[in-house]
Amino acid sequence: MGKQNWKAGNMLYPVPVVMVTAKRKGAGEKTNIVTLAWAGTICSDPAMLSISVRPERYSHELIEESGEFVVNLVTEELTRPCDWCGVRSGRDYDKFAETGLTPYVSEYMETPAIAQSPVNLYCKVTKTERLGSHDMYIAEIVGVTVDERYMDEKGRFDLEAAKLVAYSHGAYHALGEKLGTFGYSVRKDNK
Repeated sequence: MGKQNWKAGNMLYPVPVVMVTAKRKGAGEKTNIVTLAWAGTICSDPAMLSISVRPERYSHELIEESGEFVVNLVTEELTRPCDWCGVRSGRDYDKFAETGLTPYVSEYMETPAIAQSPVNLYCKVTKTERLGSHDMYIAEIVGVTVDERYMDEKGRFDLEAAKLVAYSHGAYHALGEKLGTFGYSVRKDNK
């Protein structure tokens, strides 16, 4: 059994698929939804993440102008609107109206989240890296809202119950069964 040599490319899969909401500052401005698979955690204290957006995308100009966005996690139920938002431009469509998604305005910022998403991460851009095909926005998470439907009996958020989706090489995938928890390989009970 051998290995093949390929040219350099992004093969870091699976990755989370998210819908990012963005809008210009000011009352009455339309909110856009862009689907991204290039998002990740970069720091825990302060809580920070990054997203990468092509400069040609409509949401790019909205984030550039406002300096903020909301990352909305995607469930199995949200996969179809997520995909639709990834192949249609907000320049041409009101994505909330077209998909039936509902804007949710929190206390954290003017940019609304997606009400149907189980977790919404409200982000303020702290740095922009111009990297080539994409610009990476490094952002501090200034607040989080979670859907109470996914709270367990101990008051913890149950991400498994939310049925989140991952993206891998052009396809959406349901996350599978839990294989272990952090540190399980060295615990005495080994679970």
